[in-house]
Amino acid sequence: MNRVLPAVCLILALWTVPAAAQSRPLLTEDAETVPAGNILFEAGFDYARDVQYPVSGLSGNRMSVGTIGFSFGVSSIAEIQIDGTLRDRLAITARNANAPLAHMVDVAGDSTSDFGDLRIGTKVRFAAETASRPSVALRFATSLPNASNESGLGVDTTNFHFGLALAKTVESIRLVGNFGFAILPDAVRGDRQNDVIEYGASVARAVRPGVEVVGEINGRINTRSGEAIAGTETRSIVRMGARATRGPVRIDGGLLLGVTEFDPSWGFTTGVTWVFRGFNVP
Repeated sequence: MNRVLPAVCLILALWTVPAAAQSRPLLTEDAETVPAGNILFEAGFDYARDVQYPVSGLSGNRMSVGTIGFSFGVSSIAEIQIDGTLRDRLAITARNANAPLAHMVDVAGDSTSDFGDLRIGTKVRFAAETASRPSVALRFATSLPNASNESGLGVDTTNFHFGLALAKTVESIRLVGNFGFAILPDAVRGDRQNDVIEYGASVARAVRPGVEVVGEINGRINTRSGEAIAGTETRSIVRMGARATRGPVRIDGGLLLGVTEFDPSWGFTTGVTWVFRGFNVP
């Protein structure tokens, strides 16, 4: 936890900084949904330094090319989400031969790559924002095991995520919070799992028309007593950045700082978001 203090300082600095619904470069999900018949498309590039994979024992610097997301507005209160990464590439800096599945890694050189896990889910807003209350949405998703054990970047397990999203605009500031849980199976044994708590808190402020400054803290908390199951450890990342919107297109960039010993030490992300009319809703 040696990075907790700078992480908290970043969030406090951003807390004094109006906003539309959350999107890249943030992970914390706004309670608002994509308008019916519209499609939100996101694409980006991420870089993270000192990334750890406790299950395979690999550590290194990860480059994620093509972090893709689609959100389909299927009604005035609901959307379907599909997110994934076309290619993760890890420049390996260390190997832990004692990791649970180190023996399955089939990587001879100093780098490895694979597809990222695909996440499919939905979000349903059941309470609209008013002057006295935030908007509230229910979110659930499943992560599929697209990344393989042999690459060292996957664990071949299917995860389930469930939670609430709340959002409120206070004067010129948009505040968003997420709280829920995830079921993360043990990648080595099939008879146990870790039900971790997931959370996120973000703030966004417009500094001029079409330009916002944003920040968040987002992560999960291990709930098992003693040492966490490998791959389900407590994690938390602070992000801060900016985004600019022109018509239906938004470009963004941000920096990230890992909080726990299992998180990347630092990294950055950049990308684009485009909302367009895709279909008619009966």
